[in-house]
Order: sequence, then C-alpha cells, then structure tokens
Amino acid sequence: MEPLITLAGATLALLAAGALGVRALRSWSVALRGGLAAMFALTGTVHFVGMREELIAMVPPPLPHPGLLVTVTGVLELAGAAALLWSRAAPWAAAGLALLLLAMFPANVHLALTGTDLPPHQELLPRAAMQVLFLAATAAVAIHAWRHRDSRGSTRAQADRERRPEHAV
Repeated sequence: MEPLITLAGATLALLAAGALGVRALRSWSVALRGGLAAMFALTGTVHFVGMREELIAMVPPPLPHPGLLVTVTGVLELAGAAALLWSRAAPWAAAGLALLLLAMFPANVHLALTGTDLPPHQELLPRAAMQVLFLAATAAVAIHAWRHRDSRGSTRAQADRERRPEHAV
C-alpha cells in the first residue's frame, strides 16, 4: 500500500505546487513523473533496506538466485526513478519500468497465493489492481512524452523554451 500512497501523495503535491505557481510543475505528466520517481525510489530502496528478506521470499521457487534477482530489480527501479526526472530519458524510463512491473508480477502472484495471514491489500485482487494502476501511470508518461516529441526528439515544451529569447519569462 505504501507505493500507492507515495505515488498518489507525491503526484498530488507536485500538482498543487504547479497550481500555486511553480511553472515547471503545471503539467500533469511532469507531476506524474515525479510521483512515479518517488514511488520507484521507495520500492527500489526496500530491495536493499528494510524488506530485502521478504522480497527474496516472494521470488517464485523456479527462478534461480532470488537474492540476485532482488538486487537487480532494485537497481533497475532506482535507475528508472532517476531517469524519470530527466525529460529526455523519461519516456524510455517509464517504458522500461512498465516492463519491469510485468516481469515482477509473478512474484506478486506467488506471494498472494502462498502467503499466510496477509493483510487485505496484499491479497491477489488488490495487488493486481495496484499493479494495473502502476502500469497505467508508466504507460501514460511514456505515451504522452512520445506523442509530444518533435522531429529532433525534443518535447514541444523543450523546443519552445529553446526558441524563446533568454530574457523572456
């Protein structure tokens, strides 16, 4: 549940900052990128601190080297979180994180089906619903960025900034 709270809280805080006049945060896609970055920074961090043993236990038994898999996915989540903050890399990071969510979904299913005394939000249906929401958020960031790119690969907003004189607001 913490990743969902982090995603929602950070995105709403960034949207509020945009509404209060922080020009760079006025776009929903920028706010969502920030929310996703916060969420993946949180989930990437717990691959190393706090929940590492629980995450290793989630890896389905047929997969080899669960500790290594948890380490690799944690590094990828942290790298993806950082890349979401760079507008040129954000669509690729969002797409990569969406693929990572799909790759890690079997671990979520394994936990939901084999875990005992799970809180209600850890059961299969709520877990799957959260994963769908996270996938939708990453897809929205990637699709929005790719639709708003010009022929040079820059976003329209970046191209507009580059064309403005230095003294313009």
